[in-house]
Amino acid sequence: MARLIREGKVPAHYAAPKADGDGAVRAWIALLPGWQAARAGRLDAVVTRQVPNVHKAVKWHGLWYGMPGKGWFLAVGSFKAHLKLVFFDGASLTPLPPTTLATKPQRALDVREADKLDEAQLAGWVKQASRLPGWGKA
Repeated sequence: MARLIREGKVPAHYAAPKADGDGAVRAWIALLPGWQAARAGRLDAVVTRQVPNVHKAVKWHGLWYGMPGKGWFLAVGSFKAHLKLVFFDGASLTPLPPTTLATKPQRALDVREADKLDEAQLAGWVKQASRLPGWGKA
């Protein structure tokens, strides 16, 4: 993996190991390119503010947020041109996140560098999603 990262064939955040906790999430964010690190940091702050007892983890090269005993409600992935926020029960949120995914009832929000992150809307979705049954075990 280290060689692939040095050669620019995979992004640096792929080197972050699967781990639970705030430290793992901060380490993953620190490996993102400039604007993505800043946006992911803001996103993490919104989630933490809205859901103080949130369970955080790094899994499958992304951030995962969940409620202990209820499951995961949000995953964040980093791609070359955007961050993708996936709400696992997004079809139950009001208003609906804009992107329909093949796996229903998931809905997503893609955040690109030029986009303004609507933190108030994001906070509403996070609060709603954290109260719904989640996916898997958080």
